[in-house]
Amino acid sequence: MSMKYLPLLIFLFACSTNRLATGTETAHTDTIKVLTYNIHHANPPSRKDYIDLDAIAKVISQQQPHFVALQEVDVHTGRSGRDVHEAEALAAKTGMHAYFTKSIPYDGGEYGIAVLSRYPILEGKGYALPSASGSKGEPRALCTVTAALPNGRRIMMASTHLDVLKPDTNRLLQVREISRILGSAGMPVILAGDFNARPGSAAIRLLDSSFTRTCNSCPFTIPVDQPNRTIDFITFAPGNAFRVLRHDVIPERYASDHLPVTATLIVND
Repeated sequence: MSMKYLPLLIFLFACSTNRLATGTETAHTDTIKVLTYNIHHANPPSRKDYIDLDAIAKVISQQQPHFVALQEVDVHTGRSGRDVHEAEALAAKTGMHAYFTKSIPYDGGEYGIAVLSRYPILEGKGYALPSASGSKGEPRALCTVTAALPNGRRIMMASTHLDVLKPDTNRLLQVREISRILGSAGMPVILAGDFNARPGSAAIRLLDSSFTRTCNSCPFTIPVDQPNRTIDFITFAPGNAFRVLRHDVIPERYASDHLPVTATLIVND
């Protein structure tokens, strides 16, 4: 093999599928695709103050997911447009349904997280997440939607964006609260988002005690130009609710400062 192809092969391996599932998928097995994407309020990092919702919508549409967890979403802000609800706009552009949860008031509007669903949303809820007293952590939230699959089975999709401050104090509090909330869902749950923590950190070890990640050796997700760490994850609970068919990090470098992450899951009977 020519050495000129080696860099390409290394890149493809880094962004390749993590195949964790065993056995074979049957014709009667439901399969769903999940995308998590920190969209940087639809501002491409290379274009200061420019909002490009079409670029984000294109990324979503190309992947054809059933559910999308979005982070850093603007609603009626000055910087993104007073009349623009980014979650609803992306739902309209991709043919999906949206539910938004505010994390903080921002620039005359709201800033937070959202879930898009290909299936009608039966119920949507938002929850404030805790921070340690005096930590000066930015308020964080959890967004959940309940939807029914074509076979009638209900599942919950959740999006979150954990605190960025070091050490892990706030993230540990937030993971515990998320585990408490989702632990009472009474149905299979998929949780995805920007956890601002790497594999092996205290926050991700705690997350792993309640949820199953769709990757073990997880490809890097940030920064987009030369990715060097993984902080965006897709997880689920209980552990026997799904099997992982594939996990991918998409090498899309224009639309946001994070790479989009997808997972295809087999819904167990």
